[in-house]
Amino acid sequence: MTAHIATVFGGSGFIGRYVVKRLAAAGYEVRIAARDTEAAAALKPMGDVGQIVAMGAAVNDAAAVARAVEGAEVVVSLVGILAEARPGDFQRIQADGAATIAQAATAAGVRRLVHVSALGVSAEHPSLYARSKAAGEAAMRAAFPAAVILRPSLVFGPEDGFFNRFARMAQLSPVMPVIGGATRFQPVYVGDVADAVMTGLSDAAAGKTFELGGPRVATMRELLTYILAETARPRCLVAVPMGVARMQAMLLEHVPGKPLTRDQLLLLARDNVVASGADGLAALGIAATPMEAVVPGYLRRYRPGGGVRSAHTG
Repeated sequence: MTAHIATVFGGSGFIGRYVVKRLAAAGYEVRIAARDTEAAAALKPMGDVGQIVAMGAAVNDAAAVARAVEGAEVVVSLVGILAEARPGDFQRIQADGAATIAQAATAAGVRRLVHVSALGVSAEHPSLYARSKAAGEAAMRAAFPAAVILRPSLVFGPEDGFFNRFARMAQLSPVMPVIGGATRFQPVYVGDVADAVMTGLSDAAAGKTFELGGPRVATMRELLTYILAETARPRCLVAVPMGVARMQAMLLEHVPGKPLTRDQLLLLARDNVVASGADGLAALGIAATPMEAVVPGYLRRYRPGGGVRSAHTG
């Protein structure tokens, strides 16, 4: 019997580990194409022996990408970055990289291609991140017209970089800075995004775009207030004017692991919610998971005493 092969670019990342687990459970032989093969190899226990393999394949290496998709039935593109390590990374990874994956998938005769982008991207957005993501979507459509594009809002889950980051901040600081406090988000559970990827592999989804958001829309200030409540750490919320935030971001521009960039501030200036009338999780047959059903479970460890007392008292 011919094996069903799935290649996942960026499979070692936050969303990727959930996608890989579902693909393995569905019976696919999974190739995790990534720069960091050690991180990818750590996911091997999610499948049977030999079912999940790590492949070194940077998306700007056309030959490596072609090898990664050779013989694959389906391809999932999850590659993305939040900040540039060097100028031009957004274009190289999120636009040119997406084009390379789509072109290779077409040449290899791949049956289905799912590309995870981001909510609110457009060619006219002031953010380089958003413009490069939009360019990646366009490249996908041009090279592989039947590609399914998923646009999630802020993604939450036990390993996320949002709720965990601000919960750690609440542990260390007596104040919580608020930038873009009125900006609205529609947090979506990482498991729902992974389920959307799986449903996106169906014939019925071919060529469509889906905007993924959870059941609750909340402002940045409301989300921070929620984090403080769940971690039982009362902190003073201090609004930071956008001009001050831009100056701070500029001063920290060349600091490794910089906490905030000027490009990210441009993203924070616009709402990140599902557009009215857009196809979303419901169109994929997925019931959106509320953050209240998941987030408290992994924020508990940030409470005083590690949440041990609250865990015992219910």
